[in-house]
Amino acid sequence: MSEPVNVQRRRLLGTTSSLAGASLLGLALGGNAIAKSVAQAPQGLIPTFNNIRQIRAGTLDVGYVDAGPADGPVAILLHGWPYDIHSFIDVVPRLTAAGYRVIVPHLRGYGTTRIVSPDTPRNGEQAVVAVDMIALMDALKIRKAVVAGFDWGARTACIMAALWPERCEALVSVSGYLIGSQEGNRKPLPPQAELQWWYQFYFATERGAAGYAANVDSFNKLIWQLASPQWRFDDATFARSARAFNNPDHVEIVVHNYRWRLGLAQGEAQYDALETRLAQLPKIGIPSITMEGDANGAPHPPPAAYAGQFTGKYQHIDVGTGIGHNLPQEAPKAFADAVLRVTRL
Repeated sequence: MSEPVNVQRRRLLGTTSSLAGASLLGLALGGNAIAKSVAQAPQGLIPTFNNIRQIRAGTLDVGYVDAGPADGPVAILLHGWPYDIHSFIDVVPRLTAAGYRVIVPHLRGYGTTRIVSPDTPRNGEQAVVAVDMIALMDALKIRKAVVAGFDWGARTACIMAALWPERCEALVSVSGYLIGSQEGNRKPLPPQAELQWWYQFYFATERGAAGYAANVDSFNKLIWQLASPQWRFDDATFARSARAFNNPDHVEIVVHNYRWRLGLAQGEAQYDALETRLAQLPKIGIPSITMEGDANGAPHPPPAAYAGQFTGKYQHIDVGTGIGHNLPQEAPKAFADAVLRVTRL
């Protein structure tokens, strides 16, 4: 079912035709609220987060997991594209067992998170996702937290650490320093590197936007396979996350994100000052751990290229045994250990 794109949203996408959005069918994320954050799965099924909470934060109504002791130190775990909160399904119990309160939000365009007003642009630029997370911390009355993530979530965590260091206890970022700029993205890469970004160029076309809208699940499953070529996930594992793509704003936000990166779509003027600061590639001074899997099939910079962006206590960890792009789900112990270690560097 197509969803009309209003004038303001069309301006952001830089397109003359609307995108076919997936209709909202609702999410089966766990049933009745129970004490544990991870539901015990019946035999033959896989566990899922239950008791998804909702809170108004900034321009969003955010769906999120809130697990562990209410008075514990806080860790905020941020997923990427095309993944969801279940990338952390085996990380959360490890952190709550260590006394952490763990917040795992659906980013804008995923799961039960909704942009409240139909007039708000379906914006995917890098700054807005970080603003969303600071608004979530404000709404939850969280003064400071360890921020950790991968893909879009790692970029968001890096931005939070760079622009709001007073809100961030420490940082764990898969694939390192991921803050970028439209100006920086104008520079062409070597052909083999450009090939890895094929989907970004696909999304730059109207054919690509329509193709993603028509084939969200199969497209995203292909990305999982390419980004983690040695990860043997099953259909049930993918389907658990794929429910989060059934969000009315998912396609527009994803397409806008990649068009914005190439300068093919505008952001919102209210975030221009933040983007100007980010274009300077600000250093990160809080305690930080970066991580990389040895079999990451997605585009990612080598650690030596970004180590100098971290000016505080810093450690890089390589994770072996065929670990791909979705490191928290593929190597949950290593990721959880990094979150627990980063405040003690």
